Amino acid sequence: MSLRPAILNPLFAPAASLPGVGPKMAGLLDRLLGEAERPARVLDLLFHLPHGGIARDLKGSIAEAPIGETLTLKVRVSEHRPGLQRGKAPYRVLVEDDSGDVLLVFFNMPRDRIQKLLPIGSERYVSGKLELWDGYRQMVHPDRILDERSIRELPAVEAVYGLTEGVSSRVLGKFVAAALERVPALPEWQDPAWLARNGFPAFAEALGRLHRPADAAETDPEASAASPPRRRLAYDELLASQLALALVRSRMRRQPGRSNVGDGRLVAKLTDTLAFALTGAQERALADIRRDMASDKRMLRLLQGDVGSGKTAVALLAMASAIEAGRQAAIMAPTEILARQHFERIEPMVRKAGLRAALLTGRDKGQERRRVLLALAEGSINIVVGTHALFQEEVEFRDLGLAVVDEQHRFGVHQRLALGAKGAAVDMLVMTATPIPRTLALTYFGDMDVSVLDEKPAGRKPIATRLVSAERMDEVIAAVGRAIAAGDRVYWVCPLVAESEVVDLAAAEDRYAELRGIFGDAVGLMHGRLGGREKDTAMARFAAGETKVLVSTTVIEVGVDVPEATVMVIEHAERFGLAQLHQLRGRIGRGERPSTCLLLYKGPLGPTAKARLEMMRETDDGFRIAEADLNLRGEGEVLGTRQSGLPGFRLARLELDGDLLTAARDDARLAVERDPRLASERGQALRVLLYLFERDAAVRLIGAG
Repeated sequence: MSLRPAILNPLFAPAASLPGVGPKMAGLLDRLLGEAERPARVLDLLFHLPHGGIARDLKGSIAEAPIGETLTLKVRVSEHRPGLQRGKAPYRVLVEDDSGDVLLVFFNMPRDRIQKLLPIGSERYVSGKLELWDGYRQMVHPDRILDERSIRELPAVEAVYGLTEGVSSRVLGKFVAAALERVPALPEWQDPAWLARNGFPAFAEALGRLHRPADAAETDPEASAASPPRRRLAYDELLASQLALALVRSRMRRQPGRSNVGDGRLVAKLTDTLAFALTGAQERALADIRRDMASDKRMLRLLQGDVGSGKTAVALLAMASAIEAGRQAAIMAPTEILARQHFERIEPMVRKAGLRAALLTGRDKGQERRRVLLALAEGSINIVVGTHALFQEEVEFRDLGLAVVDEQHRFGVHQRLALGAKGAAVDMLVMTATPIPRTLALTYFGDMDVSVLDEKPAGRKPIATRLVSAERMDEVIAAVGRAIAAGDRVYWVCPLVAESEVVDLAAAEDRYAELRGIFGDAVGLMHGRLGGREKDTAMARFAAGETKVLVSTTVIEVGVDVPEATVMVIEHAERFGLAQLHQLRGRIGRGERPSTCLLLYKGPLGPTAKARLEMMRETDDGFRIAEADLNLRGEGEVLGTRQSGLPGFRLARLELDGDLLTAARDDARLAVERDPRLASERGQALRVLLYLFERDAAVRLIGAG
């Protein structure tokens, strides 16, 4: 049952409840604005902001009216010129003023309707695009034909919306106008001083001004980006998001913590087993983590590190700290491949230090699974590595002290909380190898403190990145042959698993068949449709050198570590996002030999695709690449939020509103510190804001734990 305040009910009513929305139109609005599990609502219409507008300037005379522009003219109807009754010729109407004339042209429109709209001798206002054809001024299918009374109701600027087939911008605008009438008088949740300083209008006024622009300048995308009404609504959405995260943080902090550090002997022993000296960045991150773990507050820390910066080593030493304190540690990865790899990397070091580690995935069944669950519950397993399987109900720990979540953006906040609930006062360390621009880090991890690994361990070789036209495929295959002959291994990444009739992209199965025809059993195949065991087998054979070329989809994107792999071929690189290309490239360059990444593209390249590929050639700095990716593609694509269910933004644009995000974070944290239960007058208004932007789950945390 929803506890949504009743004041918001008119906004969450179905769009079908608006006047003029019949069953057919309701279905079209659902297709445009609804979601799989719910129909379009009044709120969806209000948040579907126009992307431009048409200014219908009333021109003084036909002679002065500029050709090629959309405008409005006052005219007299002087003559009807019907086409042949059965023919396809258009119906023309000659209209004029004292300076000249214009032909209005209609195709397939009922004659009686045209004659009713434009009776001879009447004065009308016609609105549309003026064109020149065969020496005559004409207007094909005018957008509007109005009499004196109707012109007074026509807005000076008509908003233009994103549409679906069967819904015109004018019809949608009519429904938006009806939706605006439903906006209730909501309490003001923004700080009065902040509103005044930014010149922000009230919430309802901001919506009205965006949907009903006063002049053409307001509809220009660049001008509207900086307009106070748009910025007001963007701040509302960012504040709702940051408030939800601040409530998560507050709940975690309200639960008492425990000191999770021992005498340091185990940490020292494990440090000695590492094959490399810690970088300065790793030392700093560990100091942050140990300070958090020593305090009586629960740790909530994000560890950001570029590809190959050594996050796993930091996580292992943090887990050792919890074990020294007599507790257990868990590390959760988003895929079985990654979980297995983490386990294989840390288990020998853990065993050497006299500790016990175990692997737990959804695939484990029967006696082996029961044995691991029993050992976890009695405490004889110190570290467990696993997937989502770790927060299943039957998984119990004797005393979980530290939960490490790898690639957090592939999990939701609530999955993170579920793992944290597996013990008393569990410290939480979240890791991501996807370098995240600061604005995105604040957006999705605003409840956490942040440590950044911005150095790479000594010995990591730079990777040469080259752009290669797909027309040079024979040369690329020859280069792969030379790499195999030199004892190197090659990743070959394709965007699709099997050939699609719709999109002509290289398919992994077809490329595998072709390369196998050339290199025989040296070629392996891995993609997301394979079962878990088949994927593991394909990866293990490649790691062991039984196969030399691994044809794959992007399942190898994160974490897979084969030091002998020195060549990465990415087909249709123009179709990938920057962050994804950077992650894929990070699978090579992990050994002693120089590495090469070949970005195969099919021309001609559009400006965005070209900018992405040039950026890849220019730099291997993941944070610089991530900022560029945000500017090129927007936040929803950069973190894969479209697929992962994380909340993308409807009104805010992070590439434009980064300054507002920082302010929203500070505002939200201060509001929760002063009024943790949101009980004050402003607190009650902020509750309305949370429900308005559908951050309901955060409201439930106010009274929890």
